[in-house]
Amino acid sequence: MLKYGFLAIISVMTASFDPAMAQTKKGDHGGPLVTSQGHPIEFVHKGQEVIFYVGDDDGSPLPTKEMKGRATIQQDGKTITVQLKPLNPNMMVGKTETELAAQARIVFSGNVHGHSLTARYTVE
Repeated sequence: MLKYGFLAIISVMTASFDPAMAQTKKGDHGGPLVTSQGHPIEFVHKGQEVIFYVGDDDGSPLPTKEMKGRATIQQDGKTITVQLKPLNPNMMVGKTETELAAQARIVFSGNVHGHSLTARYTVE
């Protein structure tokens, strides 16, 4: 009996785990929100521009003035890297060569205050 109870608990736990759940929450600017080391990072794209809004661990805007970052984008079988520049108050901004298509995958990588932040997104 104990064996079946344990199996039921494991089944419920693994069934409820969904790696895409991180993108179900929307940020203040309408983009998907992912948390990295306690920092909420929202991704928005407009035309060829990619924008990441970075929050502090308490949810307030994190100043990005000293931040370095990049976006790695996989689209149409190609991978490109876009260097991001800080833009006040809490944005990291870059420009792609073409507009992002549905199902493009984006990985944000940034360094701030001595630690690395990473967030993954899929364009809807």
